Amino acid sequence: MTDGRIRLQKFLSQCAIASRRKAEELILNGKVKVNGRPAQLGDKINPKKDTVTVNGKKVVFSKKLYYVMLHKPRGFITTMEDERGRKCVAQLVEDVGARVYPVGRLDKDSEGMLLLTNDGAFANAMTHPSKHVPKTYRVTVRPQVTEDMLVKFSTGIEIDGKMTAPADARIIQKEEGRVVLEMILHEGRNRQIRKMCEAMGLEVARLKRTAIGSIKLGMLQQGKWRNLTDDEVHKLMVSSGMKTAKK
Repeated sequence: MTDGRIRLQKFLSQCAIASRRKAEELILNGKVKVNGRPAQLGDKINPKKDTVTVNGKKVVFSKKLYYVMLHKPRGFITTMEDERGRKCVAQLVEDVGARVYPVGRLDKDSEGMLLLTNDGAFANAMTHPSKHVPKTYRVTVRPQVTEDMLVKFSTGIEIDGKMTAPADARIIQKEEGRVVLEMILHEGRNRQIRKMCEAMGLEVARLKRTAIGSIKLGMLQQGKWRNLTDDEVHKLMVSSGMKTAKK
């Protein structure tokens, strides 16, 4: 029989405080307390009996699950708070109705589709390295892209001492000194497109994520968000291999 206890980092993830990995950092940094005592990594708690606080604020479990698509503008960092006072995506989703946190990331200078949720299991499935949920980008580069470069994108490029997974890349617009590519990644390494382009002497002038899996950004305006439909959530769950998506 179970006593109703779960790992603390799992509880924090389910409550949309942070991903499990980030929750572990909060615990290690002494930001989390259980019943008034500093938490330890590996602690288990009973959500119905124990009181958990993060930075002095009580954590309340929300049963309603939210799945949000945000059109992130350039200049915002993908975090819910920033000690340096930079603009965060949290400012753009304050009226969602629950605390949601980003699924993956888009760097400060990139824009486009960003998913946010308070469903920890969904977030973990979408970002786990083994899932390979495809992400589509519109990338403007300078000066020119050759056929050899397209081949290298599709076969893999060594960055940070490791080969990238094959990426789909095609030219959708070409001008003098400027090319627009559509690129589809099947892995989520940090600043991957920028590093791949840099390795081939290309300057990225603009980087916009236009789709995740089969779900497209569409006409959603910059800085605005909308709730995903049940069908969109189901498709993303299937693409990430979540067991709950199987019928």
